[in-house]
Amino acid sequence: MSLWGIGNLILLVVIVPVLVALLNTLLGAIESIRGAADDALSGGVALIGELDTTPALLKKTDAVIADVANGAVRYAGPVSKLLG
Repeated sequence: MSLWGIGNLILLVVIVPVLVALLNTLLGAIESIRGAADDALSGGVALIGELDTTPALLKKTDAVIADVANGAVRYAGPVSKLLG
């Protein structure tokens, strides 16, 4: 058997099965990532329906902030008089 024959035999017996095992592991990881990406996409699509109320909620938030600011101003006036 020549040197080329021994090299080909090693290639077929050792390296090819190792490469097949590595590719199989890689494909498993890719399928796992694909599943996670699909879950993220479906979750994002489900959240789109929740965004319809966002403008109304922002108006309510602005009103609450204005009320809190007014209360803080009303509180700060007497406190500044007490502290003199």
